[in-house]
Order: sequence, then C-alpha cells, then structure tokens
Amino acid sequence: MEQPLVSVIVPVYNTEKQLGRCVESICAQTWQNLEIILLNDGSTDGSLAVCEACRQSDPRIRLVDKENTGVSATRNLGLSLATGKYIQFVDGDDSLDPGCTQSMVEAAEENAADLVIAPYKMVIPRGMGLGQRLQEKLSLPIKSEPDPNEAQEEPEIREYSFLPAGVYGQVEYALALMKKPGSFYYGALWNKLYRREVIEQAQLRFVDDLPWGEDFAFNVQYVRYAGRFCAIDQPGYYYVQNPQSICHTQINPVTIVQSKTTLFPYYKELFEALGIYEENRVEIYKYLVEMSESIFSTGPLKKAVTEVREMFRDILPDGVSDPDKALKSLSDDKPDAQ
Repeated sequence: MEQPLVSVIVPVYNTEKQLGRCVESICAQTWQNLEIILLNDGSTDGSLAVCEACRQSDPRIRLVDKENTGVSATRNLGLSLATGKYIQFVDGDDSLDPGCTQSMVEAAEENAADLVIAPYKMVIPRGMGLGQRLQEKLSLPIKSEPDPNEAQEEPEIREYSFLPAGVYGQVEYALALMKKPGSFYYGALWNKLYRREVIEQAQLRFVDDLPWGEDFAFNVQYVRYAGRFCAIDQPGYYYVQNPQSICHTQINPVTIVQSKTTLFPYYKELFEALGIYEENRVEIYKYLVEMSESIFSTGPLKKAVTEVREMFRDILPDGVSDPDKALKSLSDDKPDAQ
C-alpha cells in the first residue's frame, strides 16, 4: 500500500522544555510519509533553538519562524503550506504513541473517511487533582526549574472516548457530538485526522478573534462539509494538562460566557444546515453549560465554571420553550468585564 502524505502542523509558542519530546514522538511515527510543519509563533524562550535542532535531525521537518500572531493565524499558515492528503494537528507540549498516525490513516483509507476520531490520554501531574494544592500553585510564580527537594511523582494518565468504534454518517456523528459538545474528545484538534481536500474545497480556516475555542469552531464547520466519519478505539495522543496555561490561569465567568455565546452560533448553524435543529433545540442549547473533561474539579476553575453554569441555567431551565429568546436575553445583559 502506497503511503499517502500526512501534513503534521505544530504551532510552537514557549514550549522549549516539552518541544523536543513532542517532535521526537512525531518523527518516530511508524507512518513515515510525513510532512512536519513547525511554526514558531514568536516564542520568547528557547523554542526556536529546539526547532532548529529538530530540523537538522530530520529532513521531513519544515520550520517557519514568524512574529507572534496567535495560534489560529499560525495554524492557518500551516494549512496554507500543507501539501498532504491528510492533516494532523499536534500541540508543542504534547506527545504521540508511535502508531498514532498510522492507526488513523489506515482507518481513513479503509473506510473512505473524511474524519477519523480517536480516544486520547490525558496526562495529569500528580497532585493536580487536589484542589488545595492546585490553588496554591496557581497563586505562585511559575518556576523555571523543578525543586530538587520535591519528589517528582509519575503522572496519572486517564483515557477518554465517547464514541464507539465504527463508521458514521454526517447526521449520526452530529447527534453523537450533541451529547458531549463541551468535551475535548469532540472539540479538540489533536485526536483527529482531517482530509485536506475537504478543508480546501470548503475554504475552512480558523477564526482568529476568539479568546479560546477556535478548535471547536473549526471542527463544527468541518462536520458540515465532511460526509463520512470513522471512530477508532486505539488511543495514541497524550494531552498534557498544564496548570500554568492560559486556559487554566485566566478563566473567569466573563470570559467563559463571552466565549460560549460567541461559539454557539457555529454550533447551532451545523444542526440548522443538517435540518435537525428544531427537534433538538433544547438539547443543543445544553452546550452552554457543558464543560470539558478537565481534572480541575476544585479550586479557581471550578468556581468560575460553577458561576457560569448557574448563570446559564437561570435563563435556560430544563424544558425551556424558547432557548433562542433566552440566549438573546443573556447577550443583551452580559456581565461587564472586570
């Protein structure tokens, strides 16, 4: 079997300590026909030097050093440079099992799938599940080096999957997404393989003015143009939870509400385009209170998420008859940013 080319797009921003491991795991894939596009988005640490070293060690790597424009614009540049039959996205602080790409490409080829979705593994540094320790960590400056006197425990690894292995049509997949719309499993990019032809024919690109959730917006738009979906049961991607990331340190009720209400039209338009919105409208609006499978069950993030859920549930009670009107009332009366 001739190996179709896979373009692996890796946006890089200040991940020098994890980047080498990430790129090594990509280069070690059993699927060898790769085009690895490293996009240094104006990193201020040593990430560019790591990228340069990686490029010298593997001719499949293409390095672009650019000024900082944000992750959406950076991924869009990667899409414009990609030439592969398939597209795979990887974040610079994560890693892959050796067979990750191969399992997804083989599923795509064997099932003529436009999208392949796989289970993933969440890597949780020990202690992050303890609310008090997390709260203390978030209130302290970031350490550039680990404390040599502090015991370094092995991380906990959890596996997530919400769709049984099999081939799905467009409506089937959308209805499955509706059950877990806030999950990383459906919303993230990195546990999926995309057909580049679909992206280019639909002229899909990432929205670059979203504070977060640009991957979710891209995915729900992609579903509108893809016809055949394949879920596999082999996990291959390791998503590393980082308590110092922007997602976890700058979350507050205002940003969650603003992002959810901004993203919701993309989500709603998918079901309208498929002609299944009216009969599912109440279930669809549950996206507003659905949150991802995060391990931050206590501490600052829990407080923000709880406040948002209460805010939305005040206007979207169970069985609400007119969720469109309820959402408008929220957007007309958004809390002011502090």
